[in-house]
Amino acid sequence: MGRKLYPWQEDCLERWFANNGRGMVQAATGTGKTFLALEAARRLEKKLGKKLRVKIVVPTAALMRQWDRALREYLKELSNAEESSGSLREKIGLRGGGSQTSSDCPYMIYVVNSARYELARQILAQLRQGESVLLIADECHRYESGQNRLIFEFLPFAGAAEGDFFSLGLSATLPSGEARQYLASVLGKRIYSFGIGQAFVSHTVCPADIYHIGLKLQQEERAEYEELTERMACLYGKLLKMCPFLKNMGQRERFQMLERLSGSKDRKTAQMASMYIRLAYRRRSLVCLASARTDCACELVSRLPDMERIIIFGERIAQAEELYRLLQNRYPGRVGRYHSGMGQQANKNVMERFRDGEKRILIACKAVDEGIDIPEVSTGIILSGTAARRQRVQRMGRIIRNKEGKARASLYYLHINETCEDTCFLPDMGETRLFELEYALENGGFRNPGYDDASQILLRNLQRAGAGAETLEEAERVLRLGIVRGDWTEDGRELRERKKRAETVSERNYWLCMEKLREINGA
Repeated sequence: MGRKLYPWQEDCLERWFANNGRGMVQAATGTGKTFLALEAARRLEKKLGKKLRVKIVVPTAALMRQWDRALREYLKELSNAEESSGSLREKIGLRGGGSQTSSDCPYMIYVVNSARYELARQILAQLRQGESVLLIADECHRYESGQNRLIFEFLPFAGAAEGDFFSLGLSATLPSGEARQYLASVLGKRIYSFGIGQAFVSHTVCPADIYHIGLKLQQEERAEYEELTERMACLYGKLLKMCPFLKNMGQRERFQMLERLSGSKDRKTAQMASMYIRLAYRRRSLVCLASARTDCACELVSRLPDMERIIIFGERIAQAEELYRLLQNRYPGRVGRYHSGMGQQANKNVMERFRDGEKRILIACKAVDEGIDIPEVSTGIILSGTAARRQRVQRMGRIIRNKEGKARASLYYLHINETCEDTCFLPDMGETRLFELEYALENGGFRNPGYDDASQILLRNLQRAGAGAETLEEAERVLRLGIVRGDWTEDGRELRERKKRAETVSERNYWLCMEKLREINGA
């Protein structure tokens, strides 16, 4: 095979086999969980010395298609032959998302909604026939609750045949508590953890720059935010007198307790807790939908390289649609949107066009957090997001997959200053460069103190050297673009090389200015 496993993958497989082919792996998005699982299946079949049935369960149709592509590429590479797509299709079966191929293929990929009602029965029948089965549960944190548990209901009936059952759970962020205990009981304990910080340090993923961009609420928005905050503080004070145990709880635990209290038999407590929760949701919605977000995103896109492939992550469909209209006017035919309101076929089509490069910008809501594997994408913009670490890790993982010729990835996190929103996207990120910027809605400009100071020195130096109006105008244009990029902090040798490789005068001017800024900054 052409590809080799990373050291962490080799170590992980060693532990998996040591645990009798059972267990869960927690690894950051983009670090190679899919390839790890396929290699585990190959090595297991070789060790057993007989055919292995491989069952892959995924949460969405988009992920099913992604696994299908990855599996076909893997098998073709494995065979070292120009195997026809028809021949490969006979080996791979798909169930769910509109596909209902034969369930007798050696490799079966199920969307969990379909797997609930047939997978357990099929695995049990094959085990009783003396066959060996490997169950790969992708995004396994999704399978510990509700009807999804049905996919594991064969286990109590496997008896002696359970020795022929193997399992591998995959997730970027495994749950804790009872949810973790249940998953461990059906898939095996966590055998390996490989975080995003480790991935950066070990160069398993592409190096990344993170840009925190602080925004401000408009005057009317700020007034409403302060009013809601004041009402919440007043309510919380009253709740604290009635329920003093709230004081020693963390924010998340406290909110969960308030949700429970909203169903209390004590009518007064229930009403106050319910009102607090409603006010909290209103305040969060106000911050999430702040008007500065879409304006900042549009201005940011205009300053990024023309060929940059960009994913913009949002939380609300209405907000995504508004940004889509704005960007579509500027970049006709190059923008797509992907969310639950679009429909399955429309989402599939736009994803294919984005993957093929026809669409340069993809605006997406939560529906895309699990299921994008497009290494060419190197820029992500968090238009609005939740505080959930799992979602943040997944979104970071969308842009940091390694790709030949891909030097760095960039993630822009838009947050509202002086609100309840986090100002830091992901702490403890390992070897990432961090930039702090601010955006002013009134003039559509960005502020970056260190960069701004160096830019003013450069412009003064040009004026002293007798530069004409045209040269100064070009320098100002270049500096306007560079403020939202980290190029001015690159290694001097790299900047000189990029200047040499520039294909246009405009591009050469850009790298020349970045080189001068680096010198001024004393780097």
